[in-house]
Amino acid sequence: MFTPKIPVNDQPTGQIIPLATAAVDGHQHAPAACSCQHPAPAPATSNRPQVQLTPGALALLVGGGTAAVLVVGAVLVSMLLAVAITAGSLAVVALVARSLINSEAKHR
Repeated sequence: MFTPKIPVNDQPTGQIIPLATAAVDGHQHAPAACSCQHPAPAPATSNRPQVQLTPGALALLVGGGTAAVLVVGAVLVSMLLAVAITAGSLAVVALVARSLINSEAKHR
């Protein structure tokens, strides 16, 4: 995992070997120029239709968003109510247990 990707020479020769393979035999070749004429590329056209909202679709979108917000809000409020009821129940149980322990200690 931590081994180098390029092998290391045990006895360096002093010769530098480039990592890139662009230079071969110490010189580079220029890319060949194209002498033919190419037509200009046509602009890319999309086959997808544009999104057009009709008044009915817009009303449906707004109504759906409102319904989603109301449902999420109702779920969050019900979860908060469940936590509050649980906390209240635990408080009542703690008071009753404390009262029973105190009354048991007074009788002895």
